[in-house]
Amino acid sequence: MRNQIIDAIESKQLKKDLSDFAVGDTVDVATRIVEGDKERIQVFSGTVIMRKGAGINETFTVRRIVNNEGVERIFPLHSPFISKITVRRSGESRRAKLFYLRKRVGKAVRLVEKRKGAKKEEEESTGQTGELASSAAS
Repeated sequence: MRNQIIDAIESKQLKKDLSDFAVGDTVDVATRIVEGDKERIQVFSGTVIMRKGAGINETFTVRRIVNNEGVERIFPLHSPFISKITVRRSGESRRAKLFYLRKRVGKAVRLVEKRKGAKKEEEESTGQTGELASSAAS
């Protein structure tokens, strides 16, 4: 249970244009990097293995493999240094935290891609909708 006063103050600093992503998705996180008076955007690509926190304190962890070494980076979700989060691939996950991926190597790191509209495909193939499809199946 969070304090309503704190939520009201934090709501002004929350980002409104966040893309919807979940644990298991492969994302590109574009971060703004300031070096002296220059500014550039660097992209960190990887699999989201964890989301935690709420409100302004929400963070997510992205993991990728570089030179056969696992690299994890924790990003604050509402940070002004994150310019864009792009979902490249949706992975199917049955857990909230995917720490078991740390022990895996090679192709075993990949997650099964999430199927979109599996129920709609079933209805189109049978030509029935809703309750008719479920009663016809039984």
